[in-house]
Amino acid sequence: MSIGIIGAGNIGLAVAKTLARAGIAATIANSRDPQSLKESLAAFGSIIEAGTREHAAAADIVLIAVNWSKLPGALAGLPAWNGRIVIDANNPVEAPLYKPLDLHGLVSSEVVANLVAGARVVKAFNHLRAEVLAGDPHVDGGRRVLFYSGDDSAAKAEVGALIDRLGFAGIDLGSLAVGGKLAQFPGGPLPNQNLVRIG
Repeated sequence: MSIGIIGAGNIGLAVAKTLARAGIAATIANSRDPQSLKESLAAFGSIIEAGTREHAAAADIVLIAVNWSKLPGALAGLPAWNGRIVIDANNPVEAPLYKPLDLHGLVSSEVVANLVAGARVVKAFNHLRAEVLAGDPHVDGGRRVLFYSGDDSAAKAEVGALIDRLGFAGIDLGSLAVGGKLAQFPGGPLPNQNLVRIG
């Protein structure tokens, strides 16, 4: 199962760190070129490689974590998704103001799903701050919780299994319309809830 990451900001690099720690290979891309990521990826060894956007998007599971306004451009012109899994790690806000955006009644993951037609979208990796996400998930005698949601049960099962391999405790919140809304920042009650499952 190959993994790609589109977006090499705080969240993208935090996910890359969790993958590297678990010994899971991945390709990460930014809006510039692979060479520009050399310094950022040095600490991860060869298990996380820099690639083009097209290379990262060709993986079986593709995590997307870019600034909200740059999403259309980051996803434009990519090959057909053909049922592959897209993990939506985005939130519909941008620094420094973090003002809520008008999504016309949609949950942010539903907007993302419209940009990746043919993909099976799972919302995950968006509710914790990057520095917490990058930290050791084994804490206080338990495992740090990661929420996920989606409309395809098989895709959710695969993302849930990945979350487990990374050492986190995954909690399925249901559909994108329900779970995506709970975990969306701003507006949802779950962002920045650093919870630990004991046992």
